[in-house]
Amino acid sequence: MGAWITNIVLICLIKIVFGIIPGISPELSWTMTTLTYNIGSYIMFHAVTGVPFEFSQGAFDGITLWEQIDGGEQFTATRKYLTTVPIVLFFLCTHYTNYAPLTLAVTFVPTIINLIAKLPVMHQVRLFDINQKLDPGLE
Repeated sequence: MGAWITNIVLICLIKIVFGIIPGISPELSWTMTTLTYNIGSYIMFHAVTGVPFEFSQGAFDGITLWEQIDGGEQFTATRKYLTTVPIVLFFLCTHYTNYAPLTLAVTFVPTIINLIAKLPVMHQVRLFDINQKLDPGLE
């Protein structure tokens, strides 16, 4: 539950930071918040493999944080929550930008990429050799 609240607090902080920058309209603030969250979430959950701490002794070096959540079990409450957040943020952004077509297009693409990476069919799938573990003989 703490991670869920932290996620919401992080989104609120991102929105506040973009909201207080002079010259940025509320519409642009929502767009930047959505883009920042989706890109950051994708990098954190789907692009980086392993654990940032050495406690695992390399046990999770070949899998992403998303694949580590709840032991890889699909459709848990945490995974559903983390899948719902980008969707809700996208809807909030499109609403507060008055459904502007350009904003819709700019925020739709990262949201869809983020959501596709969360699909069960993408579990341990590596596209374009991203996140491929190096052959131990090559290291």
